[in-house]
Amino acid sequence: MSDATATAATGAPAAPVASVPRAGWHVGTVVAVQRETPSAARIELDVATWPGNAAGQHLDVRLTAPDGYTATRSYSIASSGPSARVVLAVDKLPDGEVSPFLVDELRAGDQLEVRGPLGAFFVWRPATDAAAAASGARARPVQLIAGGSGVVPLYAMARAHHDARDLTPFRMLYSARTPDDVYFADELVALEASDAFRLDLVYTRRAPEGWPSPAGRITREALASAALPADEWPLVYVCGSTGFVERVASWLIELGHDARDIRTERFGGL
Repeated sequence: MSDATATAATGAPAAPVASVPRAGWHVGTVVAVQRETPSAARIELDVATWPGNAAGQHLDVRLTAPDGYTATRSYSIASSGPSARVVLAVDKLPDGEVSPFLVDELRAGDQLEVRGPLGAFFVWRPATDAAAAASGARARPVQLIAGGSGVVPLYAMARAHHDARDLTPFRMLYSARTPDDVYFADELVALEASDAFRLDLVYTRRAPEGWPSPAGRITREALASAALPADEWPLVYVCGSTGFVERVASWLIELGHDARDIRTERFGGL
């Protein structure tokens, strides 16, 4: 995602919840590029000096033209943990400077400059994680709410939850335009096989044949029906466009959620 910013639902930048590896510039080699949706690509990098990252963090990608001109954009990381393999899922913006190259022209064997890991607030760690334990955080149920490509960091959290065999209840409410626009579709279905993870999909433009609800945007009523209720004291992560995030966060507060329990990340078009 580009130009990601994380805040509490009150709108103020939040303090880090735990220590994270120091960010730095690295050179990564592209291992694989594959089409993720009609407008997005999944990019796998091998970054030998990568210090690892928590689920929910992001990085900067810097491209340099032959004349020396540089363009830098921020993208959420779809992977987590200590591995040197870093996975991105980049949506192409037609008027963008960076995303069209990453989606349409990048090939295996190419090299990319990346800076990270970045961000210490919009992250989730298993209760067994040493950093989570050091922060004094207690295991709490988690509600993930994604709009479009905003699912990328939330998928990283759901995957980390599964890989840690964490039994903390996890739910994801995911708004996508059509079935073809669902990121990590196969992986999310596989995660749903776990009793601790539930996926609720909302299609805004075209739903699959036989889908129980017509296509349309998430409503306050749909949010109240699908999301974990406030009395279960969930930690809520919301990621998507600015309009989507602001609308959902305001509804959550109306439904009784404490603004301090709502972590938001939004992106803009660059």
